[in-house]
Amino acid sequence: MTHKPLLATVLGQRQERPPLWIMRQAGRYLPEYREVRTRATNFLELCYTPDLATEVSLQPLRRFDLDAAILFSDILVIPDALGQSVRFEAGEGPVLDPVDAGSIAGLGKEMDPLDHLAPVLETVRRLRAAIAPDKTLIGFCGSPWTVATYMIGGKGSPDQAAARLFALRHPEAFAALLDVLVKTSIDYLVAQLEAGADVVQLFESWALNLDDAAFSSHVIEPNRRIVAGVRARVPNAPIIGFPRGAAGNLARYAQETGVNALGLDYATPLDSARTFSPGLPVQGNLDPLRLVAGGAQMDERIDAIIAAFADRPHIFNLGHGIVPETPIAHVERLVARVKNR
Repeated sequence: MTHKPLLATVLGQRQERPPLWIMRQAGRYLPEYREVRTRATNFLELCYTPDLATEVSLQPLRRFDLDAAILFSDILVIPDALGQSVRFEAGEGPVLDPVDAGSIAGLGKEMDPLDHLAPVLETVRRLRAAIAPDKTLIGFCGSPWTVATYMIGGKGSPDQAAARLFALRHPEAFAALLDVLVKTSIDYLVAQLEAGADVVQLFESWALNLDDAAFSSHVIEPNRRIVAGVRARVPNAPIIGFPRGAAGNLARYAQETGVNALGLDYATPLDSARTFSPGLPVQGNLDPLRLVAGGAQMDERIDAIIAAFADRPHIFNLGHGIVPETPIAHVERLVARVKNR
């Protein structure tokens, strides 16, 4: 079997140099992405058109010597597949018709979510056939709490207040929503792995703004159930957990969910790795704006990150998604620096 450095790292094998991929590596900073984007009438159409989604997923690997391709899709395809109205509006981001306590029971009743997501799974199959044997293919989904914040609030929010209040005022309905999202996420990730993904990542993008009790019930427990549910059907499935903003809950998240590797956001202090289990693979965590600015500060921070995690398996990545204004030359420099070129 061909050695895949990134997959091996997720599974606990330290490499001579950290393998590298970039969150949102297929995106608007690439002119070729912007050209393909014009061929779809809206963002969801791009996600659901295998020809286009495969093309944009492969674009970063043609430009840069990255160690992984990641499926081009979005975390909100799950509520879309459950029958909630989801649309992406220019300058506003995702807009959803909010669910309420009365509508949650009807989610997923009108259609099989996996039937709706079949085009995404076709993209996974095409990517598996297209990428080099030594490259890892990453699938993903949004974690239930993060997805629920959009479903309840109807849009992104700096404090997730609508979802936090809903969980407090309607605990039974909120628990039912998490149950639907856990089950659908398990089915979706298993289907991605069966279609050819080597690794899957759980994006818990809104893990901040929760007290420790809510973090346990809203973040740790649903993610734990997903990890266990996926592995019940795909034994030893490699899973990365990325709980952005988890701060003091990071080590507990890694231990209690059972993920193979822990994604670190850019606000995570480098010396915090000492609090994690010895040998736990970590991923991260360059500030995307350091990549925008470039220069000596970027080089120094790259070196500091690599040095901080040198005693354990480490995947180099940003601590959040790459931003559209990132110069391509800075990405080239990042790849060269990580790979000692």
